[in-house]
Amino acid sequence: MNQDQINKIEQKIEPFLKKIDKIEQQNSNKVLAAFQEVGVATTDFFGTTGYGYQDEGREKIEKIFAKVLGSEDALVRTQFISGSHALTVAFFALLRPSDILLSISGKPYDTLDEVIGIKENPSSLKSFGIQYHQIDLVENDFDYDAIVAFLKKEKVKVIEIQRSKGYSERKSLSIEKVAKVIQKIREVDQEVIIMVDNCYCEFVTTKEPCEVGADLVVGSLIKNLGGGIAPNGAYIAGRKDLVELAAERLTLPGEGRDVGPTFDMNKQLLQGLFFAPSVVASSLKTALFTSAIMEELGYQVEPKYNEERVDIVQNIIFHNREDLILYCQGIQKASAIDSISLPIPDAMPGYQDEIIMASGSFTQGSSIELSCDGPLREPYIAYQQGSLTYCYGKQSVLLAIQYLQEQK
Repeated sequence: MNQDQINKIEQKIEPFLKKIDKIEQQNSNKVLAAFQEVGVATTDFFGTTGYGYQDEGREKIEKIFAKVLGSEDALVRTQFISGSHALTVAFFALLRPSDILLSISGKPYDTLDEVIGIKENPSSLKSFGIQYHQIDLVENDFDYDAIVAFLKKEKVKVIEIQRSKGYSERKSLSIEKVAKVIQKIREVDQEVIIMVDNCYCEFVTTKEPCEVGADLVVGSLIKNLGGGIAPNGAYIAGRKDLVELAAERLTLPGEGRDVGPTFDMNKQLLQGLFFAPSVVASSLKTALFTSAIMEELGYQVEPKYNEERVDIVQNIIFHNREDLILYCQGIQKASAIDSISLPIPDAMPGYQDEIIMASGSFTQGSSIELSCDGPLREPYIAYQQGSLTYCYGKQSVLLAIQYLQEQK
């Protein structure tokens, strides 16, 4: 594409970029207020070793996350190796033998198949006698009638909602839809625990799930709230009693959140959260630009540039294997890190299909940095997310398009 075409696309998306700026401002105000209320000091940057007793910085980080997420409490730990790990800890903390886990957003991420027992594993929830059921979405919305009917028939312990689409073809779920389904659930069952997988969705709007009635929310720190600075980790936030259960499952009963060394990571977690509203805004702008330019080139995209955005993920539906591989390779070549590497499809732990994954990131697997991946199956969708700045993101997308066109 020539510069005139690029300029026209940027003019077309300008009103939507300004809307993102407004959301960034509101979320920045929220984060700054939380830092000030908690009273962060330079002495909080220093971490602990060994058991991690009396880590004031860690305690302040968790208070800030709770305020930002609108929850009673939060567990923010680098001992979580991923968002999937945090979800697993939450499941095992909340569920007991013969309990029912109900997913109302269809099947969760492939990485949870063996956790739940959809795919056999001797350490799964299923192996402990925990039952799993799911209710699929209907036209990208919750099947309210089916949910109500199931809750009237069965006593469910935990309801799980995955907001982002994962490697599926559905749309991601807005906070408004989450609020509506929570209200419907509460009309039938006041006791069921409603847990939301919030990965990829934080700071995309100005409200989070706990603010609309969710009991527990889970997310990764190498996605939105880590701001591209957190080197690893995840969080579990929500009702204090449920967060305490999760803490005792992460460490051990009787010690729970009182242990867990932070080493020298407190500063990185605090700084990452501080930058997160801006980094999420850059990711959204990059996704919006990608959507507009790829649609201009004749590709099918979801969401379109002028549609509501719920998470930082942008789908490009290629409908053929070669274009998916070439685009991901182009993103890798356009990255600051490992640009000399050439990603190829391969088997990955936790996934049923071969995966092509481009991620030239400073932190391995960081999805808030520009990355692009997808399973090698019909209809060959690239799931692109992230970018630490809009300028870098836009430049990388243009270079990836150039590579795709030159190699075809």
